[in-house]
Amino acid sequence: MPFWKNVPRLLLLVLLGGWLSLAVAAGEVEVRNPQLLPTDDGYAVSADFSFEFNSRLEEAVTRGVVLNFLVEFELNRNRWYWLDDKVVAKSQTIRLSYNALTRQYRLSSGALHQNFASLEEALRILARLRHWTVLDKSVSLRPGDTYQAALRLRLDPSQLPKPFQLTALASREWNLSSDWLLWPFTAPKDEPPKEGSAREPAK
Repeated sequence: MPFWKNVPRLLLLVLLGGWLSLAVAAGEVEVRNPQLLPTDDGYAVSADFSFEFNSRLEEAVTRGVVLNFLVEFELNRNRWYWLDDKVVAKSQTIRLSYNALTRQYRLSSGALHQNFASLEEALRILARLRHWTVLDKSVSLRPGDTYQAALRLRLDPSQLPKPFQLTALASREWNLSSDWLLWPFTAPKDEPPKEGSAREPAK
């Protein structure tokens, strides 16, 4: 059989092999001890992330490549009669970079940033998510209702420089991500009604 007739099959095998390698690599970040607690501003989530920062990523950072980590949170209300009701979906990007002049590593999110003398210190803070406000006071939860919270952390390859994006698709060393960690969250029954809104009776 002519070689060109096998091209679609070979291409399919290559794509399938690449997908399998990514699937095996997924879940290299473990989400631990998630908590969703009320605050003066609404509700905030805290958690720990456990992961191994491989030598390829370390080399990239020290050579000036900025790594963007995406933290994602969702809160859904299960409904037996219809699709789940998505109460909120939030994300934040944490950038890890290195300044060769000052020999310092930096973690930044929005206008906030913090410098570190070593990569180990920066990664220790990256692995500790603390008091991230994910629900503000404008979001009303039904007291006593149980919701499903979900959290994950992943390296966002779409924000890498173009040459590295292609490498990230083909190499498992660039696929640093967790699966969604799901846990039930029950809104406190003694939650005070928000100003200007009526409290709905708990079911």
